[in-house]
Amino acid sequence: MTSVASLGSSQISSEIATVETRLQAPINSLKTQAQTEQADISAWGNIGGAVSTLSQALSNIKDVASINSRSITSTDTTKATATAASSAATGTYNLTNIKLAKPQEIYSGLLGSGAATLAGGKGSLVFTVGGKNETIAIGSGSLTLNGVAAAINKQTDGAQASVVGTSAGARLVLTSSATGSAAAFSVSGTGALSQFDYNPSSAHTGEVLAQTASNASVTLNGIPLTSSTNSLGSAITGVTIALAGSGDAVVSVTSSPSNISSSVQAVATSLNAAIATIAKETKYAPAPSSASGSASQSGPLLGNFSATELKNELLNSVSQLAASGVSAAAVGLSVSSTGAVSFNAASFATEYAKNPTAVQNLVSGLYTTLNGITTGAIGTSSGSASGVVTTKTTGFISTSTTSLNALITSLDSQATQISKENAAQLKILESQYTVAENVATNASITSEYLGIFLGSGSSTSKG
Repeated sequence: MTSVASLGSSQISSEIATVETRLQAPINSLKTQAQTEQADISAWGNIGGAVSTLSQALSNIKDVASINSRSITSTDTTKATATAASSAATGTYNLTNIKLAKPQEIYSGLLGSGAATLAGGKGSLVFTVGGKNETIAIGSGSLTLNGVAAAINKQTDGAQASVVGTSAGARLVLTSSATGSAAAFSVSGTGALSQFDYNPSSAHTGEVLAQTASNASVTLNGIPLTSSTNSLGSAITGVTIALAGSGDAVVSVTSSPSNISSSVQAVATSLNAAIATIAKETKYAPAPSSASGSASQSGPLLGNFSATELKNELLNSVSQLAASGVSAAAVGLSVSSTGAVSFNAASFATEYAKNPTAVQNLVSGLYTTLNGITTGAIGTSSGSASGVVTTKTTGFISTSTTSLNALITSLDSQATQISKENAAQLKILESQYTVAENVATNASITSEYLGIFLGSGSSTSKG
């Protein structure tokens, strides 16, 4: 009998699986490439974040003058102290023949206790300060020293009242609210309050002058000055001198590097972190040994020119920094053989003491250089500063990321399209196998029937 062989189901499945594997190969290749590009995007994101942190640290040294600090010393703080703004002029200021500003102070004669009622009936007090009058009416219920003092403190701005008790009796003490000759005042009263009259320009039988209102006076580096208060705020630009006692003192204003130093330290720390991040994303580590079977390890951006160039520019910003005859190394900024940036605050302070202007120029130069590098890498944001509108710029990291995202989108699209085409081809192949199997089966059945019809399927024996 002639037989027609047919493909078995397992053989067909194996054939289809082989074809499917072959068709899937380009899709796998596209997915692998997309994963590589995604790793690059992640690496650029890490670098961009580190550079952004550096940019924020740089903002603190953008205007060195604004972060400059001053150190104040006084040879006798019981005579004078001072504070200074960052813009204050440095120098030594000799304060001689200091006399403090004083308030006016008057007191009454001895009376009974502070709670005893005053004789003479209700009345009023009129305070005259700088040509202005303040009237205080006091009812009979408040006609005690304590009541008068409370009414004065509640109603007048020009003077303050207190009651001083002694073994012999009590006195009403009136003190001007301010110091200086302009704070001098007079008092006139009616009724029981007439005994507190005081007028420095005429005879009076009430209050007694204990202290005359007077201005502060001092000689500053040979120049006589007066002030209604014990604070000299305009004598030296940016410096406020507080007079504390009569006598002499020397106040010195020097430039202090503390604020600038801490800001430079923050920049160095962020700069070092940015360099380390780039090094990690571009590194190459060979396999430990051929026998270990371990593969070499490399960063996603190994061989990327833009990343390597960014690292070099950041390192050069320190190693090549110099201004006004001062180098980065002189102020404690250095780059090690491994590419690590360090900062020595003690060296910075020493160099600053020698030449503060040169060091400030160096710090400004560091800002200018690094700001240009970071701006080129991460761009700038739109906004307004000091009334000047700035426009947004795009850095090369964002440009690279955008390009990589577009490539990933294209690769995904290609993979999707190939998957659709593969599915169609497999469907056709399965259909063809089905037809072939059916044809083979029918052919086998026909062959069996023909064998029976032709007698090839049995034998005849003669006896």
